[in-house]
Amino acid sequence: MKKSDAQQHFVMRNVTVSEMEQFYDLLNYVFQVTNTDIKEIGDDFLKNQKRPLLTNCDVIGWFDKNKLASQLMIYPFEVNIHGTSYAMGGITGVGTYPEYAGHGLIQALMQEALQRMRAQGQSVSYLYPYSIPFYRKKGWEIISDKIHYKIRDTQLPKVYPVPGRSIRVEWGHSDMQDVYDRFAKKTNGAMIRGTLAWDERFRWERHELSFAVYYRSDMEPSGYLCYKVEDETYYVMEMVYLDNEARQGLWNFIHAHFSMVYHVEGQIFTNEPIAFLLEDGEIEQHIAPYYMARIVDVEQFLMKFPFAAGSTGEVVLGIQDPMASWNHDTFVIRLQAGQSAVITREKREYDVLLDIQTLTTMMLSYKRPRYLNQVGRLHASKEVLECLEKWIPADQPWFADYF
Repeated sequence: MKKSDAQQHFVMRNVTVSEMEQFYDLLNYVFQVTNTDIKEIGDDFLKNQKRPLLTNCDVIGWFDKNKLASQLMIYPFEVNIHGTSYAMGGITGVGTYPEYAGHGLIQALMQEALQRMRAQGQSVSYLYPYSIPFYRKKGWEIISDKIHYKIRDTQLPKVYPVPGRSIRVEWGHSDMQDVYDRFAKKTNGAMIRGTLAWDERFRWERHELSFAVYYRSDMEPSGYLCYKVEDETYYVMEMVYLDNEARQGLWNFIHAHFSMVYHVEGQIFTNEPIAFLLEDGEIEQHIAPYYMARIVDVEQFLMKFPFAAGSTGEVVLGIQDPMASWNHDTFVIRLQAGQSAVITREKREYDVLLDIQTLTTMMLSYKRPRYLNQVGRLHASKEVLECLEKWIPADQPWFADYF
């Protein structure tokens, strides 16, 4: 059966709350949640945790008569890109039963998702890749790394005298949220967390985690830790701080567990030089790609983009995007100091030729224009590269969330 013939027998539509069992079963099958896992976690707990997905997200599926065959979900999130808030469509739950593979169902769902996100003003999309090559073909590209570190107890930073102190708090404490909000507003790539984003970030872990907030001497919160102590190891699940005092204060708090643990393990999500900050920097570190992103609508995205102050000039981009026809075009960026960028579509010779995934990782500053030119991911003159280097802020993305 050809792809087009197969799809004529199926119906694409939204998955409803009444079809939660099918949605749940397909997720478990695709992501290999075993009966043992269900027994350990609790079937009712799993379903209750997943129910918000159907009520808060755009869930699209292919149905063979009344049987759900393939699905994906779009979260309504928001992210900070170089200081500007963007509506972001978070893609997750992508899966197809194997007997329906090879009919282009996921391809069609991804195209439908792009159209829906564009219509809703979500000009950028994030996802966690279970196959980087697969999603690269769909236009997503790596924009963040996860760095896992392991520190011996004897390598912990020395205790530094700080004027404030760390206090343990309960999950969801308003001071944690306040610190994160201030952090996210100044951090490129970060999720701007509403209730749904906070719930998704710690949905599976929060019941086993402890939390601590660092307060300055005037009791202003300026950092927090999410952690657990288990099997003589201190696990740092998330550490966020607004200044060096808070960083030192939080590490003092970790050091206070010296007699309880042999190792400290944690994750950071940008190129923070944690080894450099330690007196004994010979620690274990493992770097792996983490999240991917995709510009959904080039014109919408560029019109909002916060080009560096004082940027002037003109660059013509030739964008290749086989998944989203509205992006497959030539875009002219005109910048004049003190004025908003002017973005137009014009049929003319381009200065830069690049695909949508390269444009995405460049604009989010995971990789810089000169590097992308050196490795053949874009083609431009030295003068145009200098413009792009000046125009695009240099802060690398930080993204710690998971959905």
